[in-house]
Amino acid sequence: MARVPFIGRLLWTEYIALFISLGLVFLEGIIHVITTCLPQPIINLCYRQSKRLFHVLSAAQPKRVKQDSISAEIAKASEFTELCDLFGYETEEHVVQTKDGYLLGLHRLPWRKGETNGYMSGNDVDNEAPRKPVVYLHHGLMMSSEVWVCLTEEKRCLPFRLAELGYDVWLGNNRGNKYSKKSTTMSPSYSAFWNFSIDQFAFHDIPDSIDYILSVTGQPSLSYIGFSQGTAQAFATLSIHPTLNRQVNLFIALAPAMSPAGLSNGVVDALVKASPDVMFLTFGRRSILSSTAMWQAILYPPIFVRIIDTALSFLFNWSGKNISMVQKLAAYVHLYSSTSTKSVVHWFQIIRNKSFQMYDDDAGSMLSLAAKSRFYKPAKFPTKNIKTPIVLVYGGSDSLIDIDVMLEELPTHTTATEIAHYEHLDFLWARDVDELVFPHVFKALSSQTRTAPAKLTEQFDGPAGDTCFVDYAS
Repeated sequence: MARVPFIGRLLWTEYIALFISLGLVFLEGIIHVITTCLPQPIINLCYRQSKRLFHVLSAAQPKRVKQDSISAEIAKASEFTELCDLFGYETEEHVVQTKDGYLLGLHRLPWRKGETNGYMSGNDVDNEAPRKPVVYLHHGLMMSSEVWVCLTEEKRCLPFRLAELGYDVWLGNNRGNKYSKKSTTMSPSYSAFWNFSIDQFAFHDIPDSIDYILSVTGQPSLSYIGFSQGTAQAFATLSIHPTLNRQVNLFIALAPAMSPAGLSNGVVDALVKASPDVMFLTFGRRSILSSTAMWQAILYPPIFVRIIDTALSFLFNWSGKNISMVQKLAAYVHLYSSTSTKSVVHWFQIIRNKSFQMYDDDAGSMLSLAAKSRFYKPAKFPTKNIKTPIVLVYGGSDSLIDIDVMLEELPTHTTATEIAHYEHLDFLWARDVDELVFPHVFKALSSQTRTAPAKLTEQFDGPAGDTCFVDYAS
């Protein structure tokens, strides 16, 4: 009797996760095909009906007209420059070519309001300004640089605050997202374009972006601020590029990610810890969750927000209570940007093996995990080798953070600060992020970089109240 190769290779929990996920993906695929073929008037009708249904079920009343207005403008903005224009900031767009041929979009906020080409307006127009210290910000998984600037209040926008304090602010983008979906050698329509993981971010995207920024600015080094996967990429690249540690004078990790324990939902967690073949079979080998834009088009924004909140609660047990509804309406449409299925699979390998490792190309081997570990072990990122000063700022209610495990893998000059009630996305959009997180960022920049602007050292008032500070070196 002939054997089916697929049978017997997975655990029963993996089969359950596989069949459920395949069913959901199949259903979404049908809806995606239908909506793609629908004329725009029908899509508009779906939008209006979902809006009407929402108001009937929730009895929602219009409130906060001024805030709702700016929220709608932010949600409607289609790109980074439009978001910055809403608050009066001029931007620059740059493109860096990586050594393996990907073209990455970089965004720059070089001036305060009223500045042009390094000169101050008004009485200071004839005085040449000194070269500014450089800060580089990098986004998280399935995001773009837009997540940093889609705030409803200027005071809660970290790039704007840094620009006003006298920094030359740069924001990066990973290969494959909306600003970096191009290569000199292949098209995004080919699977080969999407054959990248965290390894490629670490070996190429981050170091090549930093080299470009330092070349343009003429500065010898910069300060790096990462969020979520943006911190993981920095951990990885600094651990394998010794010279980069001289180019990055400070690494501030917001909601740092290295070796998450897993997801709160058991079935989904089983899918996460299944073999990569399950993920590739479910989502394909190109861009993951590419139909998100379709759902944004046909759903009334508050419904879309409720769906995202429900998904985040289901997957990570996050409540989202620290982010206002107005902010969610503004930001959630900017939350998703494309990335490869392989980069998500890479995270699943890290979770499954409880190790911040490089991508395991042999993960589909027929050997059992126990037997395989005797003969082969994926290379770990040697994070203890990092020389750059590291400042961690993490949430006490963030299910993706295990701070004790993380500190064991980092050098002893690492410091860590807890924001007790914060979840993951709060470090981007919480209503009090400017009070609870920014002071720690400004203090680190002021105390650990020689080139901190005088305005920063004069204005810093110290960290906000309900945090606890841990110096791992002590």
